[in-house]
Amino acid sequence: MAKISVKKGSINGTVSMPPSKSAAHRAIICAALCDGKSIISPVDMSDDIRATIGCMRSLGAEIELEGDILTVNGKNIFCNKNVRLDCNESGSTLRFLVPVCSAGGVSAEFIGHGKLPERPIGIYLECLPKNGVNCETKGGLPLKISGKLESGIYSIPGNVSSQFITGLLLALPLLESDSEIILTTELQSSGYVDMTIDIMDKFGVEVKRTETGWKVKGNQKYKAREFTVEGDWSQAAFFMTMAAIGGKISIDNLDMRSYQGDKECVEIYKRFGADIIESSGKVTIENNTLHGIEIDVSNIPDMVPAISVVGAFAEGTTVIKGAERLRIKESDRLSAMVEGLSRMGANIEERKDGLIIHGVNCLKGAEVDGYNDHRIVMALSAAAVGTEGEVIISDMESINKSYPKFFEDYRKVGGKADVIMGK
Repeated sequence: MAKISVKKGSINGTVSMPPSKSAAHRAIICAALCDGKSIISPVDMSDDIRATIGCMRSLGAEIELEGDILTVNGKNIFCNKNVRLDCNESGSTLRFLVPVCSAGGVSAEFIGHGKLPERPIGIYLECLPKNGVNCETKGGLPLKISGKLESGIYSIPGNVSSQFITGLLLALPLLESDSEIILTTELQSSGYVDMTIDIMDKFGVEVKRTETGWKVKGNQKYKAREFTVEGDWSQAAFFMTMAAIGGKISIDNLDMRSYQGDKECVEIYKRFGADIIESSGKVTIENNTLHGIEIDVSNIPDMVPAISVVGAFAEGTTVIKGAERLRIKESDRLSAMVEGLSRMGANIEERKDGLIIHGVNCLKGAEVDGYNDHRIVMALSAAAVGTEGEVIISDMESINKSYPKFFEDYRKVGGKADVIMGK
């Protein structure tokens, strides 16, 4: 894979956020479950979104792309009862579609690439066989499922990936009778579940919140519609980081009422001391004296790479906790950020569930590992804005997983980035 050379630049400008990958996954699946045509736009064709589209096509949905507009017709969904679904490296695609396929009575083999075959699926191995689904696996992927999902009570811990809950929520309305999801531990990443329920509601399907989880009526129908995908708050954090440590950036195409948990980045960067102005659909952030903070990221784990960079430049100490789940992402993101920032001169310590960062005046150029992880590559690229010297990051193509135009936008606001082709 290619490397990227990034250097300190004059950071100033406006950047428009790509459509939310999280929202697009959910909307594509809901649209494919409709008996009719839906229009979804705009859609950024990242590798993860391509994986979801490919799987829905394999299940029988007709999906056409023109520019950034998807036309989805689900009239033939589940017409293919024996399929092999390649989820590439997308955890969302895998975890959303396992119960959805089961609800449709599909016998499916799920495969994946990169770190995905090693990522946990044990929640489904526990609850699905109790409700009519046979699962064959040696612990990860490939996973084979058969049988048909049955209505009932699903007990599931809330302190694991919310993707498992989303998968069940998407599937249960398709069953003949009512079902209930009961949380056995406190819910984390609640914003992503709220997003799921909101998008399902827009496609005509109702979910009711209870004191212990959710009730889902059976025999519901997803209804075709036009759906607009909001901008991605998780990607905005990398540009907020760049501005906070060395410039001024206005970020637009953001929904200030979004259910995305990562919208919390606005309040986090205010706590660090950055100057922030919010207006309709736009956030402007400017460098100021930064100071360390303590933050629990249980509900926003994807923010840690970007937040840790700000902590490296902030006066005093930043403590990040509640980040255990980052060890089972595309990389062990805690270890990856410790290694990368340490090579650049940061004073950073790794803990079981987070990081302790003691701010320094300046970072220095270095060659660092991107770990084939889009968020690590983007975070270290943001850190380069405040370094003296060149930062060379491996695996730059990993940005295609979520934000293919990241370096194009990086350059628009003054970042300096040049591709170094691999041998």
